[in-house]
Amino acid sequence: MKILVAGGAGYIGSHTVKELIKEGFEVVVFDNFSTGKKELLVGGELFVGDLIDKESIKKVFRSKNIEAVLHFASLIQVGESYKDPRKYYTHNLITSLNLLDVMLETGVKNFVFSSSAAVYGVPLQIPIPESHPLNPFNPYGQTKFFTEKILQDYEKAYGLKFISLRYFNAAGADLESCLGELHDPETHLIPNILLFLLGKKNNFEIFGTDFPTEDGTAVRDYIHVKDLAKAHVLALKKLLTSSQSEFINLGTNKGYSVLEIIKKTKEITGEKVLYREGPRRKGDVPVLLASREKAEQILGWKLYHSNIKTIIETAWNWHKKTAETL
Repeated sequence: MKILVAGGAGYIGSHTVKELIKEGFEVVVFDNFSTGKKELLVGGELFVGDLIDKESIKKVFRSKNIEAVLHFASLIQVGESYKDPRKYYTHNLITSLNLLDVMLETGVKNFVFSSSAAVYGVPLQIPIPESHPLNPFNPYGQTKFFTEKILQDYEKAYGLKFISLRYFNAAGADLESCLGELHDPETHLIPNILLFLLGKKNNFEIFGTDFPTEDGTAVRDYIHVKDLAKAHVLALKKLLTSSQSEFINLGTNKGYSVLEIIKKTKEITGEKVLYREGPRRKGDVPVLLASREKAEQILGWKLYHSNIKTIIETAWNWHKKTAETL
């Protein structure tokens, strides 16, 4: 079976490509390398194309006999989405519509979508269940929310089957240090700490020390990228054997504050993390924690690598390895 992985040269996409190949799927990576990296390609067949170009999508579907799609290709920076919402609505919504339309034209009905905890907005309960009201308050979160609504309408009208996976905080790196985070710019906490320790960043700043949390810094649910990738493979297998569409959280039900992550990083690396304090970023909420029960029940998903020690160790090994070469 040939699986199209849109955005397969990105951080999560590349880890998922590796898992899919290991599970015996034939993978076609579709990427325009606007944010994806050729260094993160670990196998599969590459098709260079842009989701904004519907003809490019049609070409890959017709030539490669695609049977299911995993969609990772989107812009992800919340701060940037406030500054340039047009960019986000164009690149996250129109591109998804183009991809879905070509799927319908070619009779492909299985779709795994890379969604986000941002669809929930400010949590009304912790940990957040999938039944939580959806109230995104930044343009990035809105694009994920609207795409999920489109998927529901397409299922009713056209029989499209989907699983939308709502991520919390992806972190860590491949256990063999073949893959890891290569964002430019890097906005995630753990890689920013490690890049600072390696001399790749001149300073390290934390955003907000006045949150209503135990130590005043934001609390997040960190999930190892390999566990996240495995969830996508399980979601695909579920779609291929079931007619039920689903919305599923991917998180650990456990949170760490920014200061706790800094402390853990010092313990693991042996390096003192010097930081300066800055104001909260627009759109940041105090606590984001996922309920993972549905993922366990529906997908049979298990967490093997999402303890914070493994997350930081694998990320540290990756960044040390690539500090001088990438």
